[in-house]
Amino acid sequence: MATLKGGEFLIKQIPANEIFSVEELNEEQKMLRDSAKEFIDREVVPQRERFEKKDYAFTEETMRKLGDMGMLGIAVPEEYGGLGMGFVTTMLACDYLSGTTGSLATAYGAHTGIGTLPIVLYGTEEQKKKYLPDLATGTKFGAYCLTEPDAGSDANSGKTRAKLSEDGKHYIINGQKMWISNAGFADTFTLFAKIDDDKNITGFVINRSELENPESLTFGEEEHKLGIRASSTRQVFFNDMKIPVENLLGERNNGFKIALNALNVGRIKLAAACLDAQRRILNHSIQYSNERKQFNVSIATFGAIRKKLAEMATGVFVSEAGSYRAAKNVQDKIDELVAGGMDHQAAELKGVEEFAVECSILKVFVSDLAQHTADEGIQVYGGMGFSEDTPMEAAWRDSRISRIYEGTNEINRLLAVGMLIKRAMKGELDLLSPAMAISKELMGIPSFEVPDYSEFMSEEKAIIANLKKVFLMVSGAALQKYMMDIEKQQHLLLNASEILNQIYMAESAVLRAEKHFSPDSVEAAMAQLNLYKAVEKITVAAKEGIISFAEGDEQRMMLSGLRRFTKYTNNPNVVALTEKVAAHYIEKGTY
Repeated sequence: MATLKGGEFLIKQIPANEIFSVEELNEEQKMLRDSAKEFIDREVVPQRERFEKKDYAFTEETMRKLGDMGMLGIAVPEEYGGLGMGFVTTMLACDYLSGTTGSLATAYGAHTGIGTLPIVLYGTEEQKKKYLPDLATGTKFGAYCLTEPDAGSDANSGKTRAKLSEDGKHYIINGQKMWISNAGFADTFTLFAKIDDDKNITGFVINRSELENPESLTFGEEEHKLGIRASSTRQVFFNDMKIPVENLLGERNNGFKIALNALNVGRIKLAAACLDAQRRILNHSIQYSNERKQFNVSIATFGAIRKKLAEMATGVFVSEAGSYRAAKNVQDKIDELVAGGMDHQAAELKGVEEFAVECSILKVFVSDLAQHTADEGIQVYGGMGFSEDTPMEAAWRDSRISRIYEGTNEINRLLAVGMLIKRAMKGELDLLSPAMAISKELMGIPSFEVPDYSEFMSEEKAIIANLKKVFLMVSGAALQKYMMDIEKQQHLLLNASEILNQIYMAESAVLRAEKHFSPDSVEAAMAQLNLYKAVEKITVAAKEGIISFAEGDEQRMMLSGLRRFTKYTNNPNVVALTEKVAAHYIEKGTY
């Protein structure tokens, strides 16, 4: 059976048995998860204050312990000193090592992701043998130098320059990078510069300890940041820094592609890095609600608090569903390509690239939700939540950066829709045929038959199928009007992105509930609760979009279609679903 294409979820009915979720982890993966969780609870949770007091040395010390455990080499092939585990397992490690402090999460993510993966994916055999064993074991730490003061989201506009030396043996690098995670204790630097007047940037890799002139690589002071306070973040300066020509990474002019693919991996991993943070915030909130008394009763008895806890729990369930579904899709694609004869390095590149749309969806949805969960956590704690004595204040500050790095959420929203449109225009994904079919459907007479929704999740799946029609209706009509100028319509693209994100995550939750849980389960209630909220958000975004570009009969017809496609036959009792979820977790005391 051929694996699913990236973005294909929009035009296919996905059976529940074709998606993966955390309920299906194998024994090896469960052992790794439990080992990661035990390490964090033992080594990190009791030392939370050290991270908040900017103890950079302690971050480095903790990273070395992770290296000793093998946690830094999970994605590095065995022949280069790593564990060579699959994509789902790398997500799992990122998930459970990242939840307590954003400082460690950032150090870990920057090292194992953008600090190591470009060498895994683009390095020559010599480069991989030289750099990866030390990175996999934590003997050396990695940093990734892309962003510049005048080149943030527009990474290709960087001013750092590389010039070939007269003897042809070195590139001489001059320039400046900023916001470089791990810069204070890293030795292996992946950096990007334009050679001469090239159009595109080129990648390079170098060990700081091997520089002919140590003063050619200098650093600014540690940045003082809103959150992730013990994550080493510095400016990096290249002053006639000599890099041997064999240290060029990939091909000349190909640095932008290296950067993009590294960021694609980073995006889905960032979603994973927000998962355990949500779980821990929720667990703290449940515990506090059960213990805190007001008016002689626990605040967990108050409806306003119960509603918050139910929505926070639902957010965790949905975030897990989408993240691990996409991770397994990537893994399946990699396995398919390897089975077809492609080498693992190229297969991993293609696998992640194939699901770049889903990576962006997850980055946006889960990081937005993580911040909201932290905000609600503060609210549950009330005045105590604003105090540094409780974990909520730091959780809120740490979560804020997730909406900015790996490409801002606004950039990622535009990217997801833009990539879909490009795939459709290249003929890689047929969005046009279903969009035209929906236009015909809108012209026809709707059916007044009452469907049989007796089967578990059948109405929910029918609604999701209709929400996909909403996306195709709005985006198809907008494309017809604006054609190649669609990229300039950012307001409209942001609306389309909201629809897209909500569809993918709602479908993931519904299919997870259908596959693994019973109709009367709390998981089914969470999937139904999330879908109801998704329908509401999609209705607002679609209506705003339609009114912005359609007029007269076309507008009336599309708004009528929107009402048809977002209509429930049996409206869910949202209050009852919310109460069911709240009661379950308040009694259980944990997620």
